[in-house]
Amino acid sequence: MLSTLLSVSLFFPLLLISLFNYAFAGDPYVFYDWKVSYVTASPFGVKQQVIAVNGQFPGPILNVTTNWNVVVNVKNNLDEPLLLTWNGIQQRKNSWQDGVLGTNCPIPAGWNWTYEFQVKDQIGSFFYFPSLSFQRASGGYGGIIINNRDVIPVPFGTPDGDITIFISDWYTKSHKELREDVENGKDLGVPDVILFNGLGPYCYDQALVPAGIPYQTINVEPGKTYRLRVHNVGIATSLNFRIQNHNLLLVETEGSYTVQQNYTNMDIHVGQSYSFLVTMDQNASSDYYMVASPRFVNSSDWAKATGVAILHYSNSQGPASVWNVSAGAARPNPQGSFRYGQITVTDVYVLHNRPAELIDGKWRTTLNEISYLAPSTPLKLAQQFNIPGVYKIDFPNRPMNRPPKVDTSIINGTYRGFMEIIFQNNDTTVQNYHLDGYAFFVVGMDYGVWTENSRGTYNKWDGVARSTTQVFPGAWTAILVSLDNVGIWNLRSQNLDTWYLGQEVYVNVVNPEITDKTELSVPDNVIYCGVLSSLQKDRSQRVRFSNAASLTIIARKTISVTFIASLIAVFISS
Repeated sequence: MLSTLLSVSLFFPLLLISLFNYAFAGDPYVFYDWKVSYVTASPFGVKQQVIAVNGQFPGPILNVTTNWNVVVNVKNNLDEPLLLTWNGIQQRKNSWQDGVLGTNCPIPAGWNWTYEFQVKDQIGSFFYFPSLSFQRASGGYGGIIINNRDVIPVPFGTPDGDITIFISDWYTKSHKELREDVENGKDLGVPDVILFNGLGPYCYDQALVPAGIPYQTINVEPGKTYRLRVHNVGIATSLNFRIQNHNLLLVETEGSYTVQQNYTNMDIHVGQSYSFLVTMDQNASSDYYMVASPRFVNSSDWAKATGVAILHYSNSQGPASVWNVSAGAARPNPQGSFRYGQITVTDVYVLHNRPAELIDGKWRTTLNEISYLAPSTPLKLAQQFNIPGVYKIDFPNRPMNRPPKVDTSIINGTYRGFMEIIFQNNDTTVQNYHLDGYAFFVVGMDYGVWTENSRGTYNKWDGVARSTTQVFPGAWTAILVSLDNVGIWNLRSQNLDTWYLGQEVYVNVVNPEITDKTELSVPDNVIYCGVLSSLQKDRSQRVRFSNAASLTIIARKTISVTFIASLIAVFISS
């Protein structure tokens, strides 16, 4: 009996430690319950429908920590299908959650669908937005903050505050009216206003800004340093961001820490995100203008489209004084610190765009003379179920000098290869390109036509890693990307007008060895559509997750602790 008790006394602590490690180990889960719907707002004094998330425009900020598992139950209360995409989130091994038509069937009106993904090995500033049918032009966007874990050092001190800012061009027309204009070959024209966090401009000029427009005020304390996360969530307009009498210390670009440098202003192109540290070091004799004004536009009509918010010190002595709100000079690309110059390139794609043109009687945009046509069955589902004829893996790696066509042709990427992509902009406006699933290195850009000799100008040592890059009209931009993330990934124009008309393609990255170590399996709740519609289950049962993430985590742990307690009782009784 004594030997038995001794064995139990030695074994039990080890068992208890193991069970507690099991109960409290693993990366946390956070749960969100979002309703996407129309609400009425007046960003520029005109009542209009905007797209809100949980009644908020812009939507709530998804604030998590690296490696957390994020579960977002999305209820679509719009009158048309919906998908949310997570701009800059790499969705490691999990393109099923990317929220674009190549990977997901749309969420029909009245339905809900639950995204579940891990923010694996990422930190920084990102945003989400609706990816279908020009909907981002009516809102539906919100911020994503991925914080570092305590064990991961940050190359700057902890700021005194963290502020998210959305800047965007805005039209009083609805997204449905705007997409109809684009379908009919109409230019979007000058936006009605530039918004700060969904609000119109401070009345800096009574001739340009109507009286009574609600505007954004950023409240700060003197002497404090704040992290400003600034996102251009607009339709097609590059914006120059600046704060009167304050320096912007650039520290992060779309999840990558940069070489820290002070700027007086920064061009932020459509789909791009930046973090600045701003110290409130002025005497607060008045409030200060925070400005976002259009860049790379020629017409004087654009002068009216200037966004102005107010930076207000707690000890401010008066309203903002007059300041020139016209755009500043162009800002250079930020620099990173990762060395990639000796890596061998395995795939090269030179992508030429063209202005919108008629193809088979419809206005379309192209890359290498191909305008992407989204099939009724998402590419990822067609690949999973080996359905032939949905897409072709024959996208040309250079322009073919042939008549443009509409097709579903995708790029075949080499798994663990290193791809060089050159964007040649033959349009008359700045175009911006984004790659889901990855961060890439911006290694070069210049005016003129890219040639093989252009590689001699590349920055092969400290280009910044990011997921969206600008390409100036009549110019080229070159990027390098390591294809280490298995899936089908969207490469698109971030400009809504050119994206909507077909300027996108998908990059297919397949591991020849099928394993769940490099790609997760199809989610249990996948929506089926197209040729797979017959597999769709009845969705009359709706699931609602609590948004009290901490309680959910505690509940899981309580079950494990209860189990441990029952084991203790068994040992004691024996």
